Formats: sequence, C-alpha cells, structure tokens
Amino acid sequence: MREYLQFYIDGQWVDPVEPKTLDVINPANEKVAGKISLGGAADVDKAVQAAKKAFVTWSQTSREERLDVLNRIMAEYQKRFGDLATAVTEEMGAPASLAQRAQVPIGMGHIGTAIAVLKDFKFSEDRGPTMIVKEAIGVCGFITPWNWPLNQIVCKVAPAIATGCTMVLKPSEVAPFTGHIFAEIMHAAGVPAGVFNMVQGDGLGVGVPLSSHPDVDLISFTGSTRAGIEVAKNAAPT
Repeated sequence: MREYLQFYIDGQWVDPVEPKTLDVINPANEKVAGKISLGGAADVDKAVQAAKKAFVTWSQTSREERLDVLNRIMAEYQKRFGDLATAVTEEMGAPASLAQRAQVPIGMGHIGTAIAVLKDFKFSEDRGPTMIVKEAIGVCGFITPWNWPLNQIVCKVAPAIATGCTMVLKPSEVAPFTGHIFAEIMHAAGVPAGVFNMVQGDGLGVGVPLSSHPDVDLISFTGSTRAGIEVAKNAAPT
C-alpha cells in the first residue's frame, strides 16, 4: 500500500503543517490502495511563497535553459513509465492496457509538444511600429481532476516550464498517486527549487486557498462546472 504523506515545496519533501490523512480507494476493487496527507492554507502559502521567490530568476532563464530542463523531465518521465502506469491503474481503476497505451504516453506527448513549440516560439515580434513582447505571467496554480490525471497535470506544467512560469499543483485527492510520482520526476530532473511545487489535498483545504491567494497570478482548473464556478469566484478579487 502506498503512503505519500509529504508535499513537494521549494525543492524538498516536507511534512504538512497540520497532519491529516485520507485513504485512497481503488475504484476497480473498492479497496484502500494508499494514503495521502491533506494540506491546508498554511501549506499552500509555503508553496506559493516558494514559487514567487523562484519566479524572480526562473522567468529570466533563456530558451536554451528551459529546453534543457524539459528534455531532462522527458528523460525522467520515460524512466518512470511503468511506475506511472501502475499508479494510474491503482488510483483510478483504469485497465492496465489503457494506462500503458494512453494514460501515460499522453503525458510524454505534452512534454514533447512543449519542447517542439518552444524551439521556435516568438517571444517578441514587430507589428508595424509596435513590438509585442510575451512574458511569463508569474505564479500559476494548477488544479487537476481524477479521470485523466497525467494528461491534465502535464498539459498545464509543461507549457508553464517552457514559458518561464513557476507553479503550485493540486492533484485530485481521489487520484493522487501519479501527481506524487510526477513530483519525484521533477525533482530527479533537477528542476530548480521553487519552480514546481505540489500540495495534496481537497477542494476546501487546498483548492480554495490556492485559487484565492493574492500571490497567485493565474489559475488553471479542470473539473466540474460547480467547482469551476467556485474557483472563478475565489480568484476574481485578485
């Protein structure tokens, strides 16, 4: 049984500020497959502050530096292919064939796309007498669902890495294993401390403080209409 009881903040695995756990159920057999810690506002704030600090330098990195990091992420992701496939099967009950043929490969596809686009992306261009410059927006909060966990994690994270943003990820608390392994991949790839942070938890405990945090510059949410309305309300003031 898996026990993922720490969060990934500022390049380190750290304990939650207030210990609280949740059993993760494999829906295929309705048995407990593992346990995670549930974060809160204090954990979110630590992660956001780490991302805010890292943005100062990460946003100024070159195209070549970010391509190097993305290529290292791809290499580490490929090393963990089997682990990721097993985790998808356990956390969301996906058939092993679906996990191996679609769920895990789609994450590699998003990383590959980010690499390909970044190579020739125009961060500045002249339009008549005007120059348009595209800059990293800042700290991004990512809230992802259970049904295609790797797809939704990587399609948010890879473009953020490519464009010089920093981030805090909240994976679905009912399918959290792949999110934890993805954080291990980011660590093994040598992503600079604070660029990528992950806090496990539910919508009330982590989603609300993340979407309403004044130092978060962008929220990317995938999930239900009901939850999306709440995210929009929480994020709107800042």
